[in-house]
Amino acid sequence: MRALNVSAPWGVDALQVVEVADPRPGPGQVLVRMKAVSLNYRDLLMVNGMYGRGAANTSDVITPFSDGCGVVEAVGDGVTRFRPGERVSTLFFQNWVSGPPTLEKLVSALGFPIPGAGAELQVFSEEGLSKVPEFLTDHQVATLPCAALTAWRGLFHDARLEPGDTVVLQGTGGVSIFGLQFAKAAGYRTLITSSSDEKLERARALGADHVVNYRAAPEWSKAVREVTSGRGADYIMEVGGAGTIHESMKAVRIGGHIAIIGVVAGAGEPFNPAALIANSAKLQGLSVGSRDMFEAMCRAIELHRIEPVVDKVFPWIEAKAAFAAMAAGEHFGKIVLEF
Repeated sequence: MRALNVSAPWGVDALQVVEVADPRPGPGQVLVRMKAVSLNYRDLLMVNGMYGRGAANTSDVITPFSDGCGVVEAVGDGVTRFRPGERVSTLFFQNWVSGPPTLEKLVSALGFPIPGAGAELQVFSEEGLSKVPEFLTDHQVATLPCAALTAWRGLFHDARLEPGDTVVLQGTGGVSIFGLQFAKAAGYRTLITSSSDEKLERARALGADHVVNYRAAPEWSKAVREVTSGRGADYIMEVGGAGTIHESMKAVRIGGHIAIIGVVAGAGEPFNPAALIANSAKLQGLSVGSRDMFEAMCRAIELHRIEPVVDKVFPWIEAKAAFAAMAAGEHFGKIVLEF
């Protein structure tokens, strides 16, 4: 079979398609023939050797991608959760079934340190897979493990929100678009930001109540205050990092919640924590979620017939082109590779 691999000196140009032996499932394992994988910003960091609880070293060989959809080819001894022929989704954290995060659970991420879904055939723990809504396409299923579950956890597990509350979503990447779709289904008021008027119009078509072009209005916190009659946002999905955190701090209401999800606009710039003290806001980092959360999310997706937004699809052997599109910020929603 063929697989994608990357190693030192790292970088998208170091990605290569290699021939490797077909894997076989051991006890408690499931062999999956992959149908599609989706890209996350985390994958771009990973192929550049920059992601993980420890930096990748020169001896590491990474098979990337955490988010995939496939069909069970075979099962190992003792497997009870799946049968050959069933369609499944990978789970970002292979060992996080339920409960709060722990170090043991968080070091079980696919891609690194565990070989990821970027291969024609791959073995996974039966605990690290889940069945998925039948009405979704393979491409749509592949978008769920990281971006969708991150948005779900932030909105419905970590925050205390009620219908009518105001949710701010930064940008139009995968997490933010899922956040928009979930927030609308829950009855929240939504405001989404982007540098593209075209993307903002697409967000309106998905149900965004308010849109702000942050290039035209870099102090977008003023727009948030305006639409909330000065109160501020109840919840902000913070994906920009150093490039956006200051505006988020200005936009959040007293006692509000800022979910730190990404750093696509840069990292490392300090901020003044006095603003948090002044308005009793909550600043919380989060990284995806558990299998229990994933399965609850899938039930809601099925109930509300929420269709993930797949913007671009590439053949899996053209992963370099897909990463180039991600790095250029061309996408609205998710980028998918198909096998």
